[in-house]
Amino acid sequence: MGTENAPTLYSTVSRQFIADWLAALRPLCTETEFRSFLKRADLMADQMPSQGRVTLDQIASLYQLAAIETGDEMMGLWSRPIRPRALQHLLTSVREATSLASALFRFSTFWNLLLDDYKFALIEAEGALTLRLEPQGDQTAQRFGHMLILKLAHGLLSWLARYEVPVARVGFPFERPVFEEDYAVVFPAAVQFSQTATSISFSLDDLGTVQARSSADLDRFLENAPRDWIFTRSQQHTQSLRVRTYLSQTEWNNANLTGAASAMHMTPRTLIRKLEADGTTFQAIKDALRRDIAIRHLQMGQHSVEAIAHEVGFSSAANFHKAFQRWTGNTPSSYRRRQPVVV
Repeated sequence: MGTENAPTLYSTVSRQFIADWLAALRPLCTETEFRSFLKRADLMADQMPSQGRVTLDQIASLYQLAAIETGDEMMGLWSRPIRPRALQHLLTSVREATSLASALFRFSTFWNLLLDDYKFALIEAEGALTLRLEPQGDQTAQRFGHMLILKLAHGLLSWLARYEVPVARVGFPFERPVFEEDYAVVFPAAVQFSQTATSISFSLDDLGTVQARSSADLDRFLENAPRDWIFTRSQQHTQSLRVRTYLSQTEWNNANLTGAASAMHMTPRTLIRKLEADGTTFQAIKDALRRDIAIRHLQMGQHSVEAIAHEVGFSSAANFHKAFQRWTGNTPSSYRRRQPVVV
């Protein structure tokens, strides 16, 4: 039932995950313009339950609209606007790096020329290179903005390497949010909260040489942003992703904890313990993937509700209706009609 890129293809995030982004974007435009952005990105502005989900397509559409039309490529997420073509200059700079480590240095130097409220530090210690975002004064971390700039760093390294570079650690200074599980489809590593600063760390062993990138490659990166890098494509870097991959490659009737543990070469008890350490369970991962597959099919509009119910492992459409409403706060038919989410 699955595909090679199932973790990215089917992943969604919660409405709360993008709330900070929308709050930053709103003052940059009129209310009419703001609603136009949402409509054109298939993000409806009518009332939606808190369980509403947002797809990669919707995030990419809103990003591409807002970054161009507001004249701020970071869409109000930082105290100073990031003027048009800034990201193009960033890519031009890192493309000239001879190693991934030097690319991180160029990344930090670039942003330190633009940001007023934060500065990047690059720290080498204990076999790792850490990109650390340090506040210049008493700053409140903008959750979406801090996530996005770390993912941009990771996305650029992976673009230069031509594979998704493993991440050792990710940390944020804000408290653990209610949408914590959304970070599992963004970063290929466990995320820690209530840290002293925002940071992302890479093992020095994983920071090798860069692969040549052409001007056409650079243009595609910009045109697709952030589609190619905001959600992780890794299928192995965390236990949760490994379980999600197992499920995407297994018929639902045969998908169970014992089978997942066997596929991952561990006992069921060990897998339970590892998932608990990640703050999740086998059933939660299974339900999340079923939900995300159903959302994608509903939005594509090519399958009936009954067919979708069967594909995600329900014996009847009625049982699927109940589960989908529990997952998203909507019935499948109303979700298809509205195209989820916001404000």
